[in-house]
Amino acid sequence: MSDSETVGVNFEKLFASIDAMDTESFLSYIDRDATFRFGSTPPVKGHAAIRAAVESFFASYAKLRHVVKRQIADNNAVVCEGEVTYTRHDGSRITLPFVNVFELDDGLISLYRIYIDIGPLYAT
Repeated sequence: MSDSETVGVNFEKLFASIDAMDTESFLSYIDRDATFRFGSTPPVKGHAAIRAAVESFFASYAKLRHVVKRQIADNNAVVCEGEVTYTRHDGSRITLPFVNVFELDDGLISLYRIYIDIGPLYAT
């Protein structure tokens, strides 16, 4: 198993699908009944709700790029720490720290929590 792949999920490819804003590829890593929470937003459950949340968020900026600096795995849980750079629609950029916590079941993400202060992305 490579450093980027833990318990059946290739996190390098997962983050690449996010950076490509490819919702369907992103969902291929997520269990159909998974729970997903971004920051302080209420959690959503299932592919349809996750798809709607992710696509809405993708529309709020022009592009993004993740740099994972640390990954820790323990049994069926993985924590990724890093920085994400968002490019706004006006071309300006901001880099923010994040931590993602994943729980896995049968090689798919069953619980996906993103810890980030996203407020600066939308600050004027």
